[in-house]
Amino acid sequence: MISNLLRRSRAALAVTVATGALLTVASPAQAASAPPTTAASAFVMNASTGATLTSKLGDVKREGASTTKIMTALVVLTRTGLDLDKKVTIQQEHLNYVAREGASSAYLKAGAKPTVRQLLYAMMLPSGCDAAYALADTFGQGSTRAARVQSFISKMNTKAKDLGMTNTHYDTFDGISRGNNHITARDLAKLTRAAMRYTNFKAIVKTTAYSSGGTSTVATWKNTNLLIQPRPTGYGIPGAIGVKTGTGTAAGKCIVFAATRNGKTVIGVLLKDEERYADAIKLIDWAAGPATTSSLQRSATTEPIPDVLD
Repeated sequence: MISNLLRRSRAALAVTVATGALLTVASPAQAASAPPTTAASAFVMNASTGATLTSKLGDVKREGASTTKIMTALVVLTRTGLDLDKKVTIQQEHLNYVAREGASSAYLKAGAKPTVRQLLYAMMLPSGCDAAYALADTFGQGSTRAARVQSFISKMNTKAKDLGMTNTHYDTFDGISRGNNHITARDLAKLTRAAMRYTNFKAIVKTTAYSSGGTSTVATWKNTNLLIQPRPTGYGIPGAIGVKTGTGTAAGKCIVFAATRNGKTVIGVLLKDEERYADAIKLIDWAAGPATTSSLQRSATTEPIPDVLD
């Protein structure tokens, strides 16, 4: 998400390659040390074993912006008896909220009836806060919308506790903090590892585009994660399989990424990182093995690929 000071438009900012402070390394087999990054916090783990490959201030509490929506999706997907084809009526308040907060949007239509499945794509690809609100309103308990939303956020915190996310607290369903929404890079990697065990979640976060089915004023929702978007609009990183971007005034630019190469899957988190794509690509190459192509430039030109703020 982008707060009021960073409007949630598809603004373009050029990505440039830069270096940063050295990461603290947990002796991975593939190298003696991890490449430097500009991230305030960074963390990479082996997805199969959960072993830490590298950590840079991985236990410092920070805002995670729209990476919060990973937990929103997991709470929905782990609901007992979930019907992904259940239809949800979009309320005007879901849209008014986006307008009030200057939030990223899936541009859902008031009165439209997307399925839960469609709402999950609408939330995770274009980072729709309207979709996140609709899901929280639907899957929380209570006689009022406020009560249902608070109930849903409580479920998010319960899930975090169950996953051992000891330095995480949610006060929001979408990452727009009310003053007490924080996470760490390590906790976010733990969350993502748990979420990636679910087939539906894995399918959603690696999808580059998805039809809105007429429930939105846009025909197709596109994934804001440029690691998985094909060239020339994205980097098309070999083996990249997700996961979620986030942007906010306090949070800065964030990304949770996952990639599989040579039978090895790694999960990484970069918080408050102006060079999130350059750094993610370097860390994927380091942790999972190099790719033959991982340039930050467009094909046949020296123009950098624009970042997409969400």
